Amino acid sequence: MTSSAPAPRHRAALLSILPYLWPREDPEIRWRVVAAVASLVLAKGANVLVPIAYARAVDALAPQQGVGALVAVPVALIIGFGLMRLANSFFAELRNAVFAKVQARAGRRVALRVFRHMHALSMRFHMDRATGGLSRVIERGTRGISITLNFLLFNIIPTIVEILLVAVILWWLFDISFAATMLLTIAAYIAFTLLFTNWRLKFRRQMNASDEEANTKAIDSLLNYETVKYFNNEAHEARRYDASLTRYEAAYTRSETTLNMLNFGQQFIMAVGLTVVMLLAGGGIAEGRMTVGDFVMVNTYLLQLYMPLNILGFAYREIRQGLTDMEQMFSLLDVPREVQDAPGAKPLAAGAGGIAFRDVRFAYRPDREILKGVSFEVPAGRMLAIVGPTGAGKSTISRLLFRFYDVTGGAVEIDGQDVRAVTQDSLRQAIGVVPQDTVLFNDTIRYNIAYGRPDATEEEIVEAARLAQVDDFVTRLPQGYDTRVGERGLKLSGGEKQRVAIARTILKNPRILILDEATSALDTRTEQEIQAALRRVAAGRTTLAIAHRLSTVVEADEIIVLQDGRIAERGDHASLMAQDGLYAEMWRRQSEAVAAAEAAAAARALADLDRPAERPHERG
Repeated sequence: MTSSAPAPRHRAALLSILPYLWPREDPEIRWRVVAAVASLVLAKGANVLVPIAYARAVDALAPQQGVGALVAVPVALIIGFGLMRLANSFFAELRNAVFAKVQARAGRRVALRVFRHMHALSMRFHMDRATGGLSRVIERGTRGISITLNFLLFNIIPTIVEILLVAVILWWLFDISFAATMLLTIAAYIAFTLLFTNWRLKFRRQMNASDEEANTKAIDSLLNYETVKYFNNEAHEARRYDASLTRYEAAYTRSETTLNMLNFGQQFIMAVGLTVVMLLAGGGIAEGRMTVGDFVMVNTYLLQLYMPLNILGFAYREIRQGLTDMEQMFSLLDVPREVQDAPGAKPLAAGAGGIAFRDVRFAYRPDREILKGVSFEVPAGRMLAIVGPTGAGKSTISRLLFRFYDVTGGAVEIDGQDVRAVTQDSLRQAIGVVPQDTVLFNDTIRYNIAYGRPDATEEEIVEAARLAQVDDFVTRLPQGYDTRVGERGLKLSGGEKQRVAIARTILKNPRILILDEATSALDTRTEQEIQAALRRVAAGRTTLAIAHRLSTVVEADEIIVLQDGRIAERGDHASLMAQDGLYAEMWRRQSEAVAAAEAAAAARALADLDRPAERPHERG
């Protein structure tokens, strides 16, 4: 990629932020932009007048002036000099104060838009992207907006305007050689800064990539803390993290070293330009064309421009980086939604909640079809169980019903309405899910239950908890419902997390319920308790139960057995056992496994009873 290739993307990122600086629906922000620009103009105007007042004061204090002038004229000029400096400072700070809200609101609105877009993207996108790296992209992009606006609007552009004003003043007061020398110096400074900064930008990109990689690995490792411990892989995780940090260290070192080279080159150019201008001014004094005050004025102008120019180099680097970060963030907005509401989509019409899959076909990838013409119906208020070997497509059915993905063939209907023809919000409001792996937010038990319906009252939350048997263990906790559950709910047991998941589903009060292997990871006793709670939740609701343990679905109105993406068998438990097919074979294998486990447990218990009590060794 050539160095000029990023320029169009940077321009696009800059143009993307402009609507947030002049929003039609927010007159306060537009007023603030106008006030900030006016303050900027007044600040620069006062700043340009400061050296002139300073120079005239110096001339007034020269020895050849009379005594009266020494008393009157310098006082007025010095006061004027002070007022100009004060005005410059006042309007500069006023500009910053007025524009602060514009920057903050623009960053907030962009971040919110990206955040909403991330939630609108398909499950496929989030399964392919690392969450830690994604959050860092949004964080850096939001910060890049603030940096870019601050430096571009209030440093780069005003400094260029001030340089041109000073060049005109020097040309007008003296001759073109002063203006030409100053402009050539600044042109050389800017050209050197741009070329050198473009060259060293690759090191900053390497820093960002290594930083994102290290952050992703750190978050992933900490989120999987238990797995790391199970396999005693702390040293392995540390090596992976350190490898990313080592790459960051190398990129950071190169970035900082080249920055030192850039700074020296800038200082060299400015020193040469300042020397030439001072020599010209000294020659003008020797020839009688200039006064000491003029010499001071030229010197003051150059020193006054020196700081903005010094910041100009830093500002350019920050703007380039800010634009790069903004570009990465705005590129997320360009990711298309795989699942979108159809034009004119209407909310799901109220109904009893009947479900129908009609010759449904689906593939995550074109070369591997998961569902191959699946058809079934679940009458309102009835329960359908879906069983089958791993990889048969059981969980895919729930994802299609919830519309995480769209079918590649056939149709999924609720109450006779194709789910692709209704809004996603209304569809998902009608469906409640109790998943196998319940992930809770790192907040209180109350918050996690209320997540089913955030506007629920305290009484409704407590009632849902009671129905899900959450209050059985919450009342024993010192902080009760205010107990924090930890990252991903790690402070709660599997059964406790499932009860919380059931409680928030009860609170949501959906007409359709999906039980996605909701008890497969629990022990037998806990499973029986959770099953009792699930039966209460499922009563009167259309229920789709995806199960691995067949013992949990014997009461289902109908059971379908998936194999290789097709329905191999269907019927209730008794009829399927009578068929003596795949379902009956799965039932026998699971029954034998349960019997073997129970026999082993009984044998261990008997051995513990027969083992003689150990006596302490006698000490001799």
